[in-house]
Amino acid sequence: MFAPITLAVVGTWIGFANPAYRFPGLILLFPLAMSQAAFTAKTPGAAAKAGLAAGTLGALGVLYWTAIPIRFYGHLPWLLALPMPVLLSLAMGAYVALFAALLQPAAHRLSPLPFGLYAGGLWTLVEIGRGTLFTGFPWLNLTAALTPWPFAVQGASILGAYALAGLLTACMAWIVAGRYFSLTSLLGVLVLVGLGVYGNLELKRPLPEGPAIRVGIVQGNVDQSLKWDPDYQKATVDAYLDLSAKQAAEAATDLLVWPETAMPFYLQDGDVLAASVVRFVRERGVPLVTGSPAYTREGEGYFLFNRVYLITPDAGAATHYDKAHLVPFGEYIPFGKYLPFLTKLAHGVGDFMPGQNAAPLRHGNLALGLLICYEAIFPELAQASVEAGANILVNVSNDAWFGRSSAPLQHLDLAALRAVEQGRFLIRATNTGISAVIDPRGRVLAQSGLFAAETLAYSGTVLLSEQTVFHRHRGLIHWTCAGIVVVLGALTMLSVPHRRPQKFR
Repeated sequence: MFAPITLAVVGTWIGFANPAYRFPGLILLFPLAMSQAAFTAKTPGAAAKAGLAAGTLGALGVLYWTAIPIRFYGHLPWLLALPMPVLLSLAMGAYVALFAALLQPAAHRLSPLPFGLYAGGLWTLVEIGRGTLFTGFPWLNLTAALTPWPFAVQGASILGAYALAGLLTACMAWIVAGRYFSLTSLLGVLVLVGLGVYGNLELKRPLPEGPAIRVGIVQGNVDQSLKWDPDYQKATVDAYLDLSAKQAAEAATDLLVWPETAMPFYLQDGDVLAASVVRFVRERGVPLVTGSPAYTREGEGYFLFNRVYLITPDAGAATHYDKAHLVPFGEYIPFGKYLPFLTKLAHGVGDFMPGQNAAPLRHGNLALGLLICYEAIFPELAQASVEAGANILVNVSNDAWFGRSSAPLQHLDLAALRAVEQGRFLIRATNTGISAVIDPRGRVLAQSGLFAAETLAYSGTVLLSEQTVFHRHRGLIHWTCAGIVVVLGALTMLSVPHRRPQKFR
């Protein structure tokens, strides 16, 4: 099993963004190696062990950065921070182990064509489960590794990121099941080529027509260690106002976007700092999206929210969106009643509460679908926002937590998939990078650097209303994959093994 495990790990490490060298296409080695492991393993248990090893080691090379926020912002010693990536990677590896264990009987009982379909459907369900169960963490979505090659992910507008990952897995399973040189293997190659041809044609096709606006993004690059210091709040506000003034002075701007918690105080209190922001918006006549913590009173207690406001020239901070999918241990403590010894990584008093409304923030012809921080990695949140009428997606984040690691680029890759799935421009504003403008084909049109105070601007058609095939039929696509797995899984259980395990070659 050493060879398929090694190939899977190398494909994962090099396929995803990493500090050394990246080649996105190598991510396909992962499903290829796992399919080969299913043929090689003599029992489901042996396949599960190979899957656990490959999944855990592969994830560890991608998620190493999770120790950084725990060490520097959770204020835990390295002795406690370093095991965290290992534990998270083990959890990710457990999903791969389950996939391999369920795939092993099918490798020996199904013919090549249905085997590939089963592998693809099964991996789709694994991706869905990984993105849903226990609050979900779909960071290692196979399709996300391919986003630097926009032609390779255009299928997400039809299938979504999860099912496209399943189709890619099916292709590699067909190649393996056909012993690399057969009609079945050729089918896998032809489907891969077809996806590439379709992707290139989509990139050449004009974007849908819609209203054109100018969007400005401000990346303040505020030091995370100083951000919540009350003595530094005015300097933070001044930095954002100065950068915004320069941005607005270049050309008439229809929308300014600041990052998550760009204002590290309660904007709703309307103090001097809040008033200066509202005054800037009114004087410049440009609506502003900005993040700020918020609260509501309940008797003698408070409920806290990670909030984004739309401040307009005519109404001030009239509308807002509260983050719905909170970060475990960062914004709330799961089972906090039973784990009182744990503290949050985020600054503030008490746990945040999740928002309940996915409605876009509206002003004029703007219908802004907000995704705060890692909400951009969850397809269902962008889906709900567009379903509610969003004609543009706005992702605000504070990726300073990640330090100088691969995480900001990995986060950007996942955000780009939401643009493709929903057929929307995505405006991404972060505190320290990477801020970006992403078009509905997943192409990054403008991008900032890391840990630099910058502004970005984009002028053109941005507000779109057409719906993708994936948006219209997301449920049907996922249920079809589930049906394939149930039917072929039942056939696997009823069939008699008809082939011997093949050695890796």
